[in-house]
Amino acid sequence: MRLTVVAATGGIGRHVLSQAVAAGHDVTAVVRNPAKLPATDRPVRVVAADLATPDPAVLADAVAGADAVISGLGPRSGAEAGVTSRGTGAIIAAMRATGVRRILVVSAAPVSTVPSPGRPHPPRRDPGEGFLMRNLLTPAVKLVLRRQYADLAVMEDMLRDSGLDWTVVRPPRLTDRPLTGVYRTAYGRNLRRGAFVPRADVAHYLLRAVDELGSIRQAVGIAT
Repeated sequence: MRLTVVAATGGIGRHVLSQAVAAGHDVTAVVRNPAKLPATDRPVRVVAADLATPDPAVLADAVAGADAVISGLGPRSGAEAGVTSRGTGAIIAAMRATGVRRILVVSAAPVSTVPSPGRPHPPRRDPGEGFLMRNLLTPAVKLVLRRQYADLAVMEDMLRDSGLDWTVVRPPRLTDRPLTGVYRTAYGRNLRRGAFVPRADVAHYLLRAVDELGSIRQAVGIAT
C-alpha cells in the first residue's frame, strides 16, 4: 500500500512511519526537518514541507498516487495553535487536486464537546465519559489547552466538509509506553475509564483503520 505520512517525526507520526515501513508499505514521509527522521530498514521517500506555511505544489507531489494520507500534525505549544487546521486544509486541497480520497488524522478526546464554526452546539457531555472525567479532568484540560482544542475542532469541521473519506481519531492523554496492540475503540464517543493510550497504539490503529470501512467519516475514540 502507498501511504503518505504527514508530520512523520512527531510523537505519533514517527510510530506510524516505523510501523508502516515494518509492514512493508511504500511510504512517503512529509516532515519539516528531514534530518530528524529516524533510520528505517527500508527506503522512505522524503518530502520537506512546513505545514505552518504550506506549499500547495509540494503537498500535491507528496500525496499524489497515495492510497491513504495519515496525519499526525498537531501544535507543540499554544503558540503554534492554528497549524493543524491550516496544514490540514492544505492537505485536503492537495488531495482534491490529485484525486486521493482516504485521510486519517489525530485529534483529541476533549474535542468531542468543543464548539466550532461548523458545530456551534456540540453535546455538553460525551456519552463515553464517566463522572470524574466529565466533571473534573476534561474541563481542566480544556481550560489549559483551549486554543489547541479550538484548532482541532476547526480541523474536524474542514474534514466533515471536504467530501473525502476521512477518519478522525480522538485519543485521551498520550504516553510513550511501547506498542501493545491492545486497546479499545468506539465510533462517535470516547471510552469510559479511558484516560490514557500509548502513542504507538494510536499509530497502530491509524494503520489498521485505513481499510476499516466502518471508520470512514467517523470520529473514533481510542484508549487502553
